[in-house]
Amino acid sequence: MSSTIRLTAAQATIKYLQKQYSVFDGKRERLIGGIFGIFGHGNVASISQAIEEYGEELPYYQPKNEQAMVHAAMGYAKMKNRRATLACTASIGPGSTNMITGAATATVNRIPVLLFASDTFAHRRTGNVLQQLEHPVDGDLTVNDCFRPISRFFDRISRPEQILTALPEAMRVLTDPADTGAVTISFPQDVEGEAYDYPVEFFRERNWVIRRRDPSQDDVNEAIAALSQAHAPLIIAGGGVRYSAAERALRDFANQFGIPVAETHAGKGVSLDTPLCLGGMGVTGTGAAGRIAERADVVVAIGTRLQDFQTGSRSAFHAPNVTFVSINTNSYDAHKLRGVPVVGDARLSIERIAAGLREAGYSTASTYRDEIKSRQREWKEAYRNDIAVPPGGELNQGTIVRIVNESTRAGDVVIAAAGTPPGEIHKAWDNSNGSKAFLEFGFSTMGHEIPAAIGARLANRSDEEIFVIIGDGTYLMGPTEIVTAVQENAKITVVVIENYGYQCIRDLQENSTGIDNLGNEFRARDNDVLRPNGSYLEVDYAANARSMGAAVLSASDEEQFKDALAKARDVRGPTVIVVKAEKRGRSIGSGVWWDVGASEVTNTKSVSDATTKFRAGERNQRYLG
Repeated sequence: MSSTIRLTAAQATIKYLQKQYSVFDGKRERLIGGIFGIFGHGNVASISQAIEEYGEELPYYQPKNEQAMVHAAMGYAKMKNRRATLACTASIGPGSTNMITGAATATVNRIPVLLFASDTFAHRRTGNVLQQLEHPVDGDLTVNDCFRPISRFFDRISRPEQILTALPEAMRVLTDPADTGAVTISFPQDVEGEAYDYPVEFFRERNWVIRRRDPSQDDVNEAIAALSQAHAPLIIAGGGVRYSAAERALRDFANQFGIPVAETHAGKGVSLDTPLCLGGMGVTGTGAAGRIAERADVVVAIGTRLQDFQTGSRSAFHAPNVTFVSINTNSYDAHKLRGVPVVGDARLSIERIAAGLREAGYSTASTYRDEIKSRQREWKEAYRNDIAVPPGGELNQGTIVRIVNESTRAGDVVIAAAGTPPGEIHKAWDNSNGSKAFLEFGFSTMGHEIPAAIGARLANRSDEEIFVIIGDGTYLMGPTEIVTAVQENAKITVVVIENYGYQCIRDLQENSTGIDNLGNEFRARDNDVLRPNGSYLEVDYAANARSMGAAVLSASDEEQFKDALAKARDVRGPTVIVVKAEKRGRSIGSGVWWDVGASEVTNTKSVSDATTKFRAGERNQRYLG
């Protein structure tokens, strides 16, 4: 008979988490590196007690918002290349539902996070309780059921022994490269504290091997057959290249066969220093990538979901018989766009296909390679000229990103998620110096950036800089994690671009409707009782950040900004740099169309003109499978 240990469900959970390890290519590391938590009824009586008594090797971190702690776990997981993550615990009701946006962000981006969402009493002896949702015809429904569609694994624990099966399943999903995302354990507040005699072997160290899935030879042969006939092939490289550690294999593949590489937001920088890199692909990408995509006859998508920003809402590819080869560990993604699915690990798949192409003697023509170089030169010159600031002029966001980029060193990281910054980074950031870009553009969540940077810093305490580039709109949505950064002495540099509003969306609003501004700029309600379109609001972002303990610097021109970035390197904890920018600036686009819809009926000429322009782009939209 096996020996047992009597613990509460919460105590057993905390004890179990500290014994789990991931193994990838022979490297072993702790799978759960710590736990974030905001305590209230639902988790204060049992989970906090369990952490205090049994969390000897489980660091606890205190966030200031429950959504933010999920973003921090994502930043940690990205820095660990999805081989480790953080757990998060929240109280019942709004505490747990505050994690929903973070959970959706993680699942959409395929980033592992472990969430303990506290739930109301399973025994129901108390009757309805504070912060409980009562449903008149569904007695076991709680607000935590909102996590079901946005979690890759969800389980509600109604008895303490159920964690014996639930927790191993959670670890399996967290370490599955095809199906990872948010894992949610719904934990009723009474069950957390209930005791059970758990088998001692449940708490022995366990390795979770992140396996490289070998593609089938049939899939590989089909991919080789398609590519060997290609005259104008194009690779679209996504985050799956990074998570498979396939960057060198991709670079060698592109260089050997003369195939250009365009990168998604998640894949930004994965093509390393290949001279055939076209930069970002799609709506926020480069004009060079957009023009090559238009004539591409075979598109090799590696580790990407091929969302609309990359495909131009399926209008970016004009070749009549364009073929897609999709390499992905996730079968669902691999079968998109009626092409050749290669279900397997990115690095192994690239290597298998490369072997076949070498045997076939394949290479693109020199004229195609010359065209690629010409497109690259044209785009870089056009973009450089477009973002140039005239003497005495205000900085624009493209120039601000360029200055940050030029200040980076090998190993530095830049993080962005929403608004203009991720677009400028996507189209123009140069990773050739060894810097990295972590762009969350699957869910494009405003407020992701600062906590994600904290999580990244918790994962890597080295001297490399971690930059956050956000607009003032994003800053106002969630600046309070600066306090957490101060608390953890997390060295991050937050660049706040002050341009008086959600200017990225104002620009989109103007282009799609002809409306100059409705609800997108920070303006006072002066004489117009219907719209706040008066004078611009002056917000002292520097004073706000300083009040939370950050070192603060300000800049309004290039020299001041460069000086601020240099000073920030010497600061031990978080630094906020507030930089003034032109209000309505925009940089040259890729020319790739995006479907955002249009008003079919209107009495306003500007809206009618915008709809006519929209229809012109819509004509390139195609059924691709």
